[in-house]
Amino acid sequence: MLTNRQNEILKIIVLEYIKLAKPVGSNLICDRLNCSSATIRSEMAYLEDMGLLEKTHTSSGRIPSESGYRYYVDNLMELKEMSAEDMLKLQIIFKNNQLQLTDCVKKSLEIVSDMTNYTSVKLGTLSHESKLKQIEVVPIDIDNMIVIVITDKGFVEHRNINVSKINLEEIKKTVELINNMIVGTPIDEVSNKLEFEIKPIIGNYVKEHERLYNVFYDVFTKVTSKNVDIVGKKNILKQPEFNDIDKISEIFDKFDDKDFIELVEENDNNIKVYIGKENNIDEDMTIIKTKYKTDKEEGTLAVIGPKRMEYDRVVQLLEFIKKNIER
Repeated sequence: MLTNRQNEILKIIVLEYIKLAKPVGSNLICDRLNCSSATIRSEMAYLEDMGLLEKTHTSSGRIPSESGYRYYVDNLMELKEMSAEDMLKLQIIFKNNQLQLTDCVKKSLEIVSDMTNYTSVKLGTLSHESKLKQIEVVPIDIDNMIVIVITDKGFVEHRNINVSKINLEEIKKTVELINNMIVGTPIDEVSNKLEFEIKPIIGNYVKEHERLYNVFYDVFTKVTSKNVDIVGKKNILKQPEFNDIDKISEIFDKFDDKDFIELVEENDNNIKVYIGKENNIDEDMTIIKTKYKTDKEEGTLAVIGPKRMEYDRVVQLLEFIKKNIER
């Protein structure tokens, strides 16, 4: 258990290092707390012994350790009101009635990425509570069509498909078969139903059954799979602690890895902060994330940056976006 003065010293060091990315010396803390330099150095040494601070080789100052950041987030962080500028930029997005929810989420994360110089991530998928209401096809030309998937929650998704050399009547029969047999099916069960109920019998109704089955199976797989939006990947280059080419390359590779989705996905409705080794992505980074859920869509919102992150600001921004998504 830390004393009030030790808490204040740790908080000052964390906030100053977040702001300036430079080790914090005792003189600055003496000025803030009106204590002697000997007292402050003694307290800093104690915090270092506790594993909450680290001493760099290039300076007599201290920086927060991973445990120090965790202690700060759990015990010292104060969430103030969002700045008027931050709130205004996000409100403009959510009050734009011409934008679909998916677009609002993506654009809001683009703004967060621009404001913070961190990387924002959205993993989204149709709500598991959604059921297939109807599919429709709209011809574009002789070779291409748009498949429109509609759920009972009002979610509408469309995909372009290539239908060259397939008779229009064959396509209509396939759509009718799907609508008759799997309308009302939970959206995340549609692919299985196609596999085990439509596939065995579609050959009785249409000649091009194999190709048409593959086309519609692919459509539903894409509609129900998680879509990933990563905004501000290159913002990592703006962080002074990431100036090693190999390190940057390693982080970029992780962003492109298929397992990245599983590492980022969050099942907790609260805002969760994963610092360094806690996040399984990179021990030099922090990820702050939360789950969101509406009638139409659910997924994960995340902000990824250095451990020297503006924790309070990012938590506020994610809470604001989540609240506006779910209202």
